[in-house]
Amino acid sequence: MSVREYQKRRRRDRIFQAAMKLFRERGFQETTATDIAKAAHVSRGTFFNYFPYKEAVLLDYGSLLLNRLREEVRRKLAQGQDPLAVLRYLFQELATFTKGEKDLLLPLLYELLNPDPIRARAAFQALPLGDLIAEVLKPLQEKGIVRQDLSLERMGRTLADLYFLAALRWAAYTPKRDLEEELDKFLALALEGVLTRETTKA
Repeated sequence: MSVREYQKRRRRDRIFQAAMKLFRERGFQETTATDIAKAAHVSRGTFFNYFPYKEAVLLDYGSLLLNRLREEVRRKLAQGQDPLAVLRYLFQELATFTKGEKDLLLPLLYELLNPDPIRARAAFQALPLGDLIAEVLKPLQEKGIVRQDLSLERMGRTLADLYFLAALRWAAYTPKRDLEEELDKFLALALEGVLTRETTKA
């Protein structure tokens, strides 16, 4: 890494740390790009050179947390743990993160629904939860435990969407409910299907 690249990385990290500190102290909506730039000792223009909009800081944060979770999930799979148990662990950890970061979660998840396709795509790429879930499902598909007629990518993204929408609804409308219990029910419903077995056989 060149000196210039090192300096840019350090400056980006300084801006990121300053932004996250302000988000937690003042609230996301109450914090402006000018506030962040001032706290990071950079110009407002420099802030936008590294983060094109305020929500992009949260995308970095979400990506960081997902990377850590990916390492733990891969470690559990490498140890030979039951993939279904690992999948439930993944959803439990997501619930824990969601409850702990509710005030930052809403603007983060709203980015996935942003009407600007460029921003929505940036959020989708920063939070590849579906790919991680697909990794967990792969050994189950190889053993014939999950269906073969759908791709791992589609199934992974469907379960990821289940989390994103459930977490968004919980944070926005029903924060008094037990999110872990809600996600566990949604996951069970997704894995078992909505039709009775008698209907499916018919």
